[in-house]
Amino acid sequence: MLKDNLVMLRNLHGFSQEAIAEKIGISRQAYAKWETGATVPDIEKCLSLAEVYGTTIDSLVRTEPLEGVGMIPPAPKGKNIWGSVAIGERGQIVIPKGARDLFGLTGGQRLIVLSDETGIALIPDEAFMASMRNAMERSLENQDE
Repeated sequence: MLKDNLVMLRNLHGFSQEAIAEKIGISRQAYAKWETGATVPDIEKCLSLAEVYGTTIDSLVRTEPLEGVGMIPPAPKGKNIWGSVAIGERGQIVIPKGARDLFGLTGGQRLIVLSDETGIALIPDEAFMASMRNAMERSLENQDE
C-alpha cells in the first residue's frame, strides 16, 4: 500500500518527514497522515513524491511482497523487481510472466547471460548482438579519425 511505500522510500533515501514535506510543499503533519494511512495524497502530490523518490506513480501506490523477504520497496523508474525464482537441478529458471511479456520472450529464444560481482543479467540474443555491432561500428569510426 501507499503508506508502506512512503515509509520505506523515505527511510531508504534518508529523509525526515519534514524534509519530504518541504520538497513537495506540504506540512510535516500532512505527510505524516499519508504514512499512517489516515489520508492519501492527491494525484499531483503522488507525482511529486514519485519524482522525489525516483520511481513511478504506479510503483509508488503498489506494494510488492517478495517470498522469503517480505515487502520490497518500489523499483526505481525504468527498473523492475520481478521477485525470486528457484534454480532447478539442471540450472533451469522460470522467468516471471511479467518479465517475459515486457521483453517479448518466448520459448526457445536464446538469451545471453552476463554478470558482474553482484549478480547475473539475461539479455535477448538479438539485442546483445545489435549492441555489439553498434559498439564495433563506433570503434571502427574512431580508428578512422
